[in-house]
Amino acid sequence: MRKKTIAFVVYPGVSLLELVGNHTLLSSIMGLGPRMKMKAGYESVVVGEHLEAIPTDTPLLIIPQKTFVGVPQPEGLVVIGGGADTLPALEHAELVEYVRRAGESAEWVASTSTGSLLLAAAGLLEGRLATTHWAYADRLEAYGARYQPYRPAGWVTDGKFTTAAGVSGAIDMAIGLGATLTNQATAQFAQLMIEYDPQPPFGGIDYRHMKLLPRVIRGMSSLRAPFYTRKPRQLTRLGM
Repeated sequence: MRKKTIAFVVYPGVSLLELVGNHTLLSSIMGLGPRMKMKAGYESVVVGEHLEAIPTDTPLLIIPQKTFVGVPQPEGLVVIGGGADTLPALEHAELVEYVRRAGESAEWVASTSTGSLLLAAAGLLEGRLATTHWAYADRLEAYGARYQPYRPAGWVTDGKFTTAAGVSGAIDMAIGLGATLTNQATAQFAQLMIEYDPQPPFGGIDYRHMKLLPRVIRGMSSLRAPFYTRKPRQLTRLGM
């Protein structure tokens, strides 16, 4: 029996932490499924436009395993975020078109952080509840999605679309989504194997009382975004 495919979408500037964190857990959970007599049977593949080294948000480079053409209709699609580097990616017609086509046919779709901007730019989140990194909430809504802070669950699900915010959200979402696709015991076992039990030394983040610098960053993100994201032209070019 042919295994189903999970495609993790990458592009220049992608967040390596989000890719590795989400890929490690979600792939482990879905891979454990058959061995624990669950109906999973997924294989994971990192996809990009070309099979060549691309930069990440770290000094490390990554090389996709397959191209968009090589994985046209994955059963599961995960679009990884890249912070500010996602903004120029929104103008990459081939990338957005792949996200649109693969997202429409996939059984389930997920994103981490600003990866939801690509889903929204592809027209997949119109009118849907979704989340993203807090600094890009306005951009998400500009594409027609209904922004919802991901707390307290760690992610937001609307239909077959699940979106998470930030690196920790990417990991939390992998566990939650993996449990939905297999079962809680399988997801908890994968969590145990990597000893994921976050207890930040300075406690949680108080989003309601952010200090000046985070507010400035969010404002700068909102000012910068229009130079990269022009919804009417983007959607027209994709034939939407």
